[in-house]
Amino acid sequence: MSESLDKATPLELDMLILQKKISQGDFENIELFSEDILNRSRTTAERDHLIEARVRMERALLGIIDTSLVGNELRWCVDRLNAICSGSPLHGLALLNLANWHRNVGESIMSLVVHADISKEYGHPEDIIGLSRLEAARIYVTLNDLDPAMRHFWSARKYFTNSNMTSESLVCSLEWLDLALEEVSATAPDMGNRLKNAAPRESAGSTWIPSNPNDVVEIVEELIPILTKDLSGESRNDIGLIIDSSNMLGVHEWKKILIERKSEIQDLKVLEALQS
Repeated sequence: MSESLDKATPLELDMLILQKKISQGDFENIELFSEDILNRSRTTAERDHLIEARVRMERALLGIIDTSLVGNELRWCVDRLNAICSGSPLHGLALLNLANWHRNVGESIMSLVVHADISKEYGHPEDIIGLSRLEAARIYVTLNDLDPAMRHFWSARKYFTNSNMTSESLVCSLEWLDLALEEVSATAPDMGNRLKNAAPRESAGSTWIPSNPNDVVEIVEELIPILTKDLSGESRNDIGLIIDSSNMLGVHEWKKILIERKSEIQDLKVLEALQS
């Protein structure tokens, strides 16, 4: 796309209008409008391979094309963007869309293969890598392959933190902690070593490594100032994780913080846990 609106071509301006319509949920006449952009992007007068890939991806995601063709269309977009702007945010987004499509049709392993193509080594931005690692972690959880799941949650958290994506980082921390509290051992390797020593495997499997208490402390100490800003809400499983961490590691200060503000807590299960 051109650097400024003043230099944008009519086709680029129409593509921006299309994207705005999609973001605002304005789907009236969008099939015809997007088809017009697609046809123009292929003409000699307005040929634009990048816009062709973008509009084809949008049409596939919107279900404008035949359902049986969506996977092939998303793969075509990935291949085209890899050729013209490999490692760009748009290329990373195309890979994310393809990976999510594979997962949605029950092809979890293929989804993980696609996620593996999103990497800092390939030049993708950290926010895209973070989203990829988060989704990959969730896939590993469904496969009961919990060691790589924990590593991917941890990596995603780091990428989101670097990108100032606080909410997404918080989600990663909570999902990691939920797994970590299954078993904590002082002799277990910390996450830094687990990431450093991780090796490629031929296939997924059922794996588990206990968490190191130092990692749990790092996560909880990071979570407490955020989660205790507002203790209201009738379903606060996140606060429950703090209580579980306090009990498991014997760090009574964490539980004490919540007990002193018990009047603000509305979740009955959390209140019961504090009294036990």
